[in-house]
Amino acid sequence: MSSNTVLVTGGAGYIGSHVVLALREAGRPVVVVDNLVTGRREAVPSDVLLHEFDVADRARVARVLADHEISAVMHFAGSIVVSESVEDPVKYYANNTSASLALLSACVAAGVDRFIFSSTAAVYGEPSVAEVDESTPTAPISPYGSSKLMTEWMIQDIERAHPWFRAVRLRYFNVAGADPAGRTGQAGPESTHLIRVALDTALGRREALEIFGDDYDTRDGTCERDYIHVSDLADAHVAALNYLDAGGKGDVFNCGYGRGVTVKEVVAEIGRITGSPLRHRRAPRRAGDPPSLISNPVKLRASLAWEPRNAELARILETALAWQRSRVHPGTSSDQRRGAGDELTRAFDDYVPAKA
Repeated sequence: MSSNTVLVTGGAGYIGSHVVLALREAGRPVVVVDNLVTGRREAVPSDVLLHEFDVADRARVARVLADHEISAVMHFAGSIVVSESVEDPVKYYANNTSASLALLSACVAAGVDRFIFSSTAAVYGEPSVAEVDESTPTAPISPYGSSKLMTEWMIQDIERAHPWFRAVRLRYFNVAGADPAGRTGQAGPESTHLIRVALDTALGRREALEIFGDDYDTRDGTCERDYIHVSDLADAHVAALNYLDAGGKGDVFNCGYGRGVTVKEVVAEIGRITGSPLRHRRAPRRAGDPPSLISNPVKLRASLAWEPRNAELARILETALAWQRSRVHPGTSSDQRRGAGDELTRAFDDYVPAKA
């Protein structure tokens, strides 16, 4: 391996696997570390080396860094379900904070000077502004958000102690969609992400979509989020690495499009695409859900020269739907899969995406 090799932790997961593809397309050698608890071995290209262990194992991380002469690390490994973090905070501080400390300490000891961290807009909690920029105060309302913010603090402290160490912290808003070429996508059987759950409902894999609260202070009472296509997010990681390669200093960037979409709007768009109303029902609010989270991506675009290629909601849903149709889910009968697939194929034959 060359000294240009990038280590991707969690590279067999949803976002990590898309970043692996983007790095390869940019000509970067890649090595993956993933414990495969939620990741999938088949999401990693066959010619990319996968080490199966947890990043909390500092000694094994150190060996990988040395053996492959790793020059940069992109860190995705961790737990991501907000509601679960409220119920089991210990798990989140272990998987997201403690494990990140082990990884960071190994990187510092090995002299790895470039680090890109998968953070989250959950660090902002319930912001009082319509659009969230990087100067918005951080005030997480869930252990998930707190565990990520604590890792950001550790990174900043390491940068102050070791000026040669430079890290980009990317705060994601809501990630959705799938690789347009169908190579990877969201595959966890217990996903709680709205678009994944909604499309599984459209495909007959769930009885109905639950809308968690319809009395929020938004335009239709349901939560509003800034959805970013996962391939555009992957491109932002490559842009961040290019920025660090060019001597850029450590910094934080919001990753989103700067527009909000409500739950009911997602439901309506899926119904329009499929030609059939999406089955849904009201459910109580979930702990840790802010009413609205919308990014101000000006800094990301200006500093990293990043431009999205898949920004339309229709594009996000189309690629996610194509991926989900290709997946065989346990508990779904062959008749259900065939029927849903036939119906959606007909819908896409006549489907024209809405203009911006």
